[in-house]
Amino acid sequence: MAPALWGALLFDCIQMTQIQLNTLTRAQLRQSLRQQRRALTTQQQHLASLRLMRTLKREALFIRAKRIGFYLASDGEISPLPLIKLALKMGKQCFLPVLHPVRHNRLWFARYKPGSRLVKNRYSIAEPDIRLEPRVLPQTLDLVLLPLVGFDLQGGRLGMGGGYYDRTFAFTRRANQQDRRPPRRSPALVGLAHELQQQNTLELADWDIPLAAVATECQLYWSLT
Repeated sequence: MAPALWGALLFDCIQMTQIQLNTLTRAQLRQSLRQQRRALTTQQQHLASLRLMRTLKREALFIRAKRIGFYLASDGEISPLPLIKLALKMGKQCFLPVLHPVRHNRLWFARYKPGSRLVKNRYSIAEPDIRLEPRVLPQTLDLVLLPLVGFDLQGGRLGMGGGYYDRTFAFTRRANQQDRRPPRRSPALVGLAHELQQQNTLELADWDIPLAAVATECQLYWSLT
């Protein structure tokens, strides 16, 4: 990459770094960050999704994963679509979240491949037709790339507020801080976000699931905790 172009990309990342919003409630912060990411132009979103793919494609956790959970972007979320295409090209099995038809605020994961039939759920988000695609338990995935509204470097994630991912992946948390047993094998949870969604610190609830890392269009941030 030419030095001038690299410098321009780095400048873009620096320009997108947000100001800490400590005085806002979770609801207010969620609304503010959603507005910021929705304000990105189509060109900015497309470029961010390509940079995100470049951020992750050389990472060991992506290269080694055989079964990966993705999502289809909405509401200004950074899109993992170029990464999905790359994963399929590499022969990986890709899965998308599906709203559980019985258990409230929980997710299934269904196989996604070229030609998969997609249907709109009650939030108007496309998901695989579970009548046609096999479903899998979240515990069987190697890596889950999940959307978020805000994140910090301690592994904190601010979601949309519905608690779908928190409930679905509650098994990844230890029962309590004194539990010294090795955690059972579970998928690595990595959030995907625009750089502007980073916060210095997030106030988290007991049920919020911690992330192993967050990937943006600028870099991969491993959790500090």
